[in-house]
Amino acid sequence: MRKISEVLRQYHELKCSHRVIARSLNIGKTTVTRYLERAKAAGINWPLPQSMTEEDLYNRLFPSAVKVSRQKAFPDWERVYKELRKKGVTLQLLWREYRDVQPEGLGYSQFCTHYRAYLKATSPIMRQVHKGGEKTFVDYAGMTVPWIDPGTGEIHEAQIFVGCLGASQFTFAEATATQQIPDWIQSHVRMWEYFGGVSEIVVPDNLKAGVKKSHRYDPDINANYQHVGEHYGFAIVPARVYEAKDKAKVENAVGIVERQILAPMRHITFTSIAEINAAIKPRLAVLNNQSFQKMKTSRRALFEEIDKSALKPLPPEKYQYAEWQHAKVHIDYHFVFDDHYYSVPYKYIHHEVEIRATANTVECFYERKRIASHPRSYHRYKHSTIKEHMPPAHRAHAEWSPDRMKRWANKIGPHTMKFIDRLIASRAFPEQAYRACLGVLRLGSRYGENRLEKACAIANESGATRYSQVEAILKNKLDTVPNSHSTNTPVISSHGNIRGSDYYK
Repeated sequence: MRKISEVLRQYHELKCSHRVIARSLNIGKTTVTRYLERAKAAGINWPLPQSMTEEDLYNRLFPSAVKVSRQKAFPDWERVYKELRKKGVTLQLLWREYRDVQPEGLGYSQFCTHYRAYLKATSPIMRQVHKGGEKTFVDYAGMTVPWIDPGTGEIHEAQIFVGCLGASQFTFAEATATQQIPDWIQSHVRMWEYFGGVSEIVVPDNLKAGVKKSHRYDPDINANYQHVGEHYGFAIVPARVYEAKDKAKVENAVGIVERQILAPMRHITFTSIAEINAAIKPRLAVLNNQSFQKMKTSRRALFEEIDKSALKPLPPEKYQYAEWQHAKVHIDYHFVFDDHYYSVPYKYIHHEVEIRATANTVECFYERKRIASHPRSYHRYKHSTIKEHMPPAHRAHAEWSPDRMKRWANKIGPHTMKFIDRLIASRAFPEQAYRACLGVLRLGSRYGENRLEKACAIANESGATRYSQVEAILKNKLDTVPNSHSTNTPVISSHGNIRGSDYYK
């Protein structure tokens, strides 16, 4: 996925530096600079027009007629440094290996110059200096807190979320039931409320709730977590895998929380998560108010002095957790979410869309643009259809008309045609029945038209109007079971050719 729009957002909205943006999106700093320069030359400002897609933005910045000069690829200096520590490895050997991969790369003299500059900028131990309101480090503690469900007697382990501001080390901690996405996101929401504002950057560990797929250079951020960042206006910069020093602040905070908050609670019996958080709250206040061992100040004092005024204000509305799914729009211009059918404008038929669902709303997005919104319905197998989404007189899909469905059904048999007719009549709009009609008629290819005709006869007798009911009849071979009670024996009237019962005495 191209990341041009995210570069513009972090630069204009979050006021991030080129270096921070490059690390957040795992792209080169020169790439960030090139994107911003081209956007400025093209007259593109933030926010982008709602109608502009990522593809449109790319075409504006990189017209096909313009040839972009190639930037020389730099080697991984950290790898060069490590390789030089091996016996027999020289800088010239590493340069030759580099040129084998990058024939148009740096010359040997430039290679040496850049490497010496790297050595000057690198020290064996680097002390990280954090600006006020710049970074928040988040992680889960290794220790858990047991609690007993009074109803079942089952013992559960509460997870402990810890967040720490980089400059003041002001700490937040709370207990949650799991480390899953909903708990992970709600802990962030409560953390920002506790801090009274939002930092520019959040540095999480590579747990699944935050990072879908960890990678040294290009981690894949969880979609829900990314939307939290966009809602609150912070950039997500995951720590490198197996590099605890990238999140040293929260590692230290986790240790302090375990020693000063969790360990003293080890003899308390809890019966709910709320009880655990009630016990954590006063202990957390003590932790933030106590003085550092080597500084005559406290976390709260530093927070009030450095971080509080630098944090960005909270958004007017609290983030509402949403589920994200991918779906496909079918020929009846509806997609399925949670066994309910929602409409979209008919021009998106056969397109892949992205679904965002909260407890009250279901939204549909195509190429990051919202194309439909519905109140969420929990009625299974029902339809939510907006008339404006329907094509005029359904000209675009006239071939899927009720008449065509009935003609196809009539070729199989009268019982099939009757079932299709009843199925279409059971929907608010005929178009909503097309998919089910196609499914029923295609059962003839799988089970044979004769069996389908018999199954539809049984369905008509029982009043069934759904595809799954006909399919169940065929799967269970109910159409092959003799049904003697439904067969009426004809009564023959008396005439001269009938011998009568006396003949057989």
